[in-house]
Amino acid sequence: MRKILVVDDSPVVRSFHINILKTSGYKADGAEDGVEALEKSLSSPYDLILCDINMPNMDGLTFIRKYREEEEHTPIIILTTQEEVANMQKGFAAGANLYITKPVAPRNLLLHIQLLLGIESTE
Repeated sequence: MRKILVVDDSPVVRSFHINILKTSGYKADGAEDGVEALEKSLSSPYDLILCDINMPNMDGLTFIRKYREEEEHTPIIILTTQEEVANMQKGFAAGANLYITKPVAPRNLLLHIQLLLGIESTE
């Protein structure tokens, strides 16, 4: 079973995405900021990370840069409300594989996850 870390400071958003992932057959954990995400992701491997940008303590871009210093292969999807191209460029420069703006339809998010994990769609 593929394991995904959902990093978002909103408990509602984090829980929503974790539930979607679990319902779709993934194992999913949550982290409320970059500090917790870094601790979890470096102590236990994940197959993919979903990460917001604006978070307290350590923002998503800082988390991604620090994580990439240790782990360069795990796919990371930035999931944010920030639509500006400059923010997208910063996300890719930090090491994200994909940049998606919220809100995103659960079905579309799952298709992107399947793509990055190399899983063929069953639909």
